[in-house]
Amino acid sequence: MTDAAAASTSASAADAAATAELGAIPETDLETVRDEFHVLHEIVKRARANLDRNTWDYLRGGTESETTVKRNRLAFDKVAFRPRVLNDMREIDTGGSFLTHKVSLPVLLCPIGSLESFAANGPVQAMRAAAHAGVPLFLSSVGTVPLEDVAKIEGGTKVFCLYKRGDDSWLDDIVARAVDHGYDAFALTVDSAWYSRRERDMANRFVKPWRQVPGMEFQKALNWKDVERFKKTHDIPLILKGIATAEDARLAVEHGADMIYVSNHGGRQLDHGLGALDVLPEVADAVAGRAKIAVDGGVTRGSDIIKARALGADAVGIGRMLCCGLAAGGAAGVVRVLELLEEEVRIDLGLLGLNSFNDIDGRYIAYTDPVEPAHVWSQYPLLAPDDYTY
Repeated sequence: MTDAAAASTSASAADAAATAELGAIPETDLETVRDEFHVLHEIVKRARANLDRNTWDYLRGGTESETTVKRNRLAFDKVAFRPRVLNDMREIDTGGSFLTHKVSLPVLLCPIGSLESFAANGPVQAMRAAAHAGVPLFLSSVGTVPLEDVAKIEGGTKVFCLYKRGDDSWLDDIVARAVDHGYDAFALTVDSAWYSRRERDMANRFVKPWRQVPGMEFQKALNWKDVERFKKTHDIPLILKGIATAEDARLAVEHGADMIYVSNHGGRQLDHGLGALDVLPEVADAVAGRAKIAVDGGVTRGSDIIKARALGADAVGIGRMLCCGLAAGGAAGVVRVLELLEEEVRIDLGLLGLNSFNDIDGRYIAYTDPVEPAHVWSQYPLLAPDDYTY
C-alpha cells in the first residue's frame, strides 16, 4: 500500500469512527455497563481506577478546607422521609420537565469544565448519553470541544453555559452560535468572579490547561446590567447558575431570568458556604413560581433527587457522577448512572406512596441528625477509602 493510500484509509477510518460517535449508543455497550455496574458505587470505583491522580482530585475536590463540599452532602443527609402507605403503587412515573421540555427524570447533567479530561470527546459522549436518557446537558464553555460538535447529536435538550471571557460583542457572537445550532437555553455562570484556591490541585502542582485563557477580567466585571442587556438583546431562555441567596434569587427574577440555578459550584468556589440544599427553600420562597429552579451540589443518590424536588427544585443537577460515568464507560457509563438513579427514584417514590413527582412537597420530609460524617462519597458505604483516595 502506498503512503497516500494508507493515509486515505486512516482518514476514512477516523471519519467512520467520528460518524459512529454521533449516532446512537450501541446496545452492546449498554449491555456491557449493565453487566459490570449493578450499583452506583461500582461506577465511582471504576472511575477512580481509570483516572490519574490530577484528574481524580480535580473531580472530587473543592476549595481550601472543602467545608462547602461536605456541607453539600450534609444538607441531604439531614433530610429524612415521611412515607405514606396504602396507595396503589403499581404505576410510577419518574418523569419531570425542564423549562418547556419533558424529561424522563428531573435531572440535568451539570456544566463541567473540560469533560474531555474524563473521556475522549467527553462533551459529545455526555450529549449522546443525555439524548439517550432524555435529560438535558449543560455544556460548559470551558473546554476544547466546540458547541457546534455537541449540537450534531440529534435529540436531547442542550444548554450552553458561559464564563464571560470577552466583551458584549464576543458574548453576542457565542449566543448567536448557540441559537443557530439549536441550543434550547443559555446559562451564565455568576458565582466565579474570582477563581478559588483549590488546594488538592495546588498540592499536586496541577495547573489545569483549560484555565490558561485570557479574559478573566470580563467575568469579574459581570453584573446585573449584563443580565438586563442579555434579556433585551437575545430571544433564548436565560439561566443564571450560581445563585445562593433569596436576595439574589429575587433580583434574578426581576431581571427576567427564566431559571434560577442554585449552586455553589459543587463546593469549588467559596469555602464555608451553606449546602446548596440548605439554600433551596429560601430561594423557592423568593421565586414564588415566577421562574423555574434547578439545584446541584452533593447529589449522588436517587433519594437526593426526591429531597430536592420536595424542597422546591424543578431539576436536579449531577456533576461528579456525570464525570464518573464518563470515566468508567463513556456515554454508556453515563447512561448507566442515570438508569441506576432512575431505579432508585422509582423505588423510593413507590415506598413514599407517590405515583409521580406531581404530588411531592414538604409534607414528605422531616429534618433529623445525620448518621455518618459527610464527604463526597459518604452515601456509598460499600466504598473503601482506597476506592476513592490516592
